[in-house]
Amino acid sequence: MNSISMAAMMPVFTMRATHDPTALLAAGAARSARALAAGQVSAADLCEAAIARIEALDGALNAVVVRDFARARRQAAEADAALARGERRPLLGVPMTVKEAFNVAGLPTCWGLPPFRDFVPPHDAIAVQRLKAAGAVILGKTNVPPGLADWQCDNPVYGRTVHPLDHARTPGGSSGGGAVAVATGMVALELGSDLTGSLRVPASFCGVYTHKPSEGLLPTRGFAFPGTEEAPSGLPSVIGPIGHCADDLLLALQVLSGPDAAHVAKGCFALPAPRRTAAKNWRVLVVTKHPQAPVAAEVRATVEGAGRGLAKAGAVVTEASDLLPDLAEIGDTYDQIVQTVLAHVEPGGRSPMSRHAWFDLLATRTRIRTQLRALFTQFDAVLCPAVGCAAFEHVSEPDFNKRILTIDGVATPYEALGVWAALASLGGLPATVAPAGFAKGGLPLGVQIVGPYFEDRSTIALARLLTRTALEK
Repeated sequence: MNSISMAAMMPVFTMRATHDPTALLAAGAARSARALAAGQVSAADLCEAAIARIEALDGALNAVVVRDFARARRQAAEADAALARGERRPLLGVPMTVKEAFNVAGLPTCWGLPPFRDFVPPHDAIAVQRLKAAGAVILGKTNVPPGLADWQCDNPVYGRTVHPLDHARTPGGSSGGGAVAVATGMVALELGSDLTGSLRVPASFCGVYTHKPSEGLLPTRGFAFPGTEEAPSGLPSVIGPIGHCADDLLLALQVLSGPDAAHVAKGCFALPAPRRTAAKNWRVLVVTKHPQAPVAAEVRATVEGAGRGLAKAGAVVTEASDLLPDLAEIGDTYDQIVQTVLAHVEPGGRSPMSRHAWFDLLATRTRIRTQLRALFTQFDAVLCPAVGCAAFEHVSEPDFNKRILTIDGVATPYEALGVWAALASLGGLPATVAPAGFAKGGLPLGVQIVGPYFEDRSTIALARLLTRTALEK
């Protein structure tokens, strides 16, 4: 088994940050930004540490597939000059990467598809513009599956990205390259995207933090199929950060959130404060069983253990509620919406259902969202798996319908991996994934925290509390 050691991955929950540039990268964007602002490290030194780590590790991992080191060095020099002038911006001098699917002027955006390998957009995505305006130093772009349509990252343009701890396994997808770049301390932050768990599955597999924001919170213009500006109408895809800790996620939301001026007038925007600031009195529903897919015993134990940790810290933890909508109906409804939109936008494609059936589907979504609002009057968050297993071995079968995974001895259709993503995605709800433990073989396991619409700061706050309770065990 080819692998990088856990020490080399330097997970944030086992490290103490110093002023050493390499250690700061692994401590995350928030810690790096504070060190830069305090003059404890230079942007140039952080940039060089990131480049050195990519060059040392990525040959075997293939995560950062588009490199832009010359421009990154210039950005770092500009950041140091700005810091010397007394400027302070949220990400000034912080090294990071972005998913290959985001437009970055001067760099290719092909989504792993050979016909678009030479497409170079002239403009940055809105999210990339905001990152640059905040002072981020962008070193390059990370790998994806073809068309972003897999929980593996293997495409004919850039090749395969492997899991840092076991090269025979996937790091997840479609934001898998970014999860590897963060998990191995190559960068302090990553910008990814999520439709059916594309942020949450890689974060769980690689032992890092991520946040799928509330639908509509972050601007998606410039994150679109090569040659287009916007995702298809009706496709509930969102963008979001991958980081080393909860503070990284909050920092990224601070930079990225707010309306796109092309759609609405510019104005003030602020997310509500977290519902609770301490573990006491949090009302948490723990869900570890799904009618459409098995959950590995280790995953179930990890999520339930996180719930017990919160209960010990004073939270009110419940394991069942009649207010929770039918998970099978959620999974079926979300899958039909996604497949219908994708079928309609494919070249020559047509919607597989009638207009009447489509509006019935949207009515079902509205009803379920109403049920979810009722749920969150009684609970502050739902704790559940991000995915039902640890990182699995690479699957080469090209037909998704023929792909089968074995979870605790149960043959499981490959597409069932996405069922845990549907709860937050259909509801348009925020979902934060935090590292929560390890499988017997040492592979990371995460927990997913789903919260009320636009209460993104609450799910991130609970992720921070989970980390604290885990450290106190």
